[in-house]
Amino acid sequence: MDAFNLLKADHRKVAELFEELEAANGKAKLQVFEQIKTELELHTHIEEKIFYPALEKPRETHDLTLEAYEEHDVVKKLLKELSKAKSATDEWEAQAKVLRENVEHHVEEEENELFPKAESALGEDKIEALGEQMAAEKERKQGRTATKSSGAKKSSGSKKSASKTKSASTAAKRARTSKKSAAKSGSKSSATKRSQSKKSAAKKR
Repeated sequence: MDAFNLLKADHRKVAELFEELEAANGKAKLQVFEQIKTELELHTHIEEKIFYPALEKPRETHDLTLEAYEEHDVVKKLLKELSKAKSATDEWEAQAKVLRENVEHHVEEEENELFPKAESALGEDKIEALGEQMAAEKERKQGRTATKSSGAKKSSGSKKSASKTKSASTAAKRARTSKKSAAKSGSKSSATKRSQSKKSAAKKR
């Protein structure tokens, strides 16, 4: 997979979500923002873990890569601030607009300046290999997030089944105990009957 095509697809997806954010109202705004946050966090993760380290050494891409790291930091801070909100106030919307402007500036610089220079610095094979690594890392991160949420559900389910098992085993223990006591009392009464019959037989003699 071509690294540039993968990253450009992410850029387009986030741009569409920003359009949705502008059109949304009330709580829907916060829901769309959560999607934007998820997409941007995943995108910045694969860039910083795989793509940017490959571009730090070549002279042509060194300065632009360092600048890209700084732009990511600004976006991360804005995401953190915006995610604290419980409602989309006017201040929140103004901050969301600043986030969008920062992301759009970053995308423009990346696609028009960094990508062309990276293409000549890295070569086709390296770009393909980076794309495959980023796609694999993206899948891994997405899978881990899904596992976490399903793991939480399983955990609550296993707690319930554990309590059911516990109460079932307690009931079984009680049943066994009552059976034993019943058996003991039964053997006692039969022993009593036998001794009484022996006594009455002795009297008859």
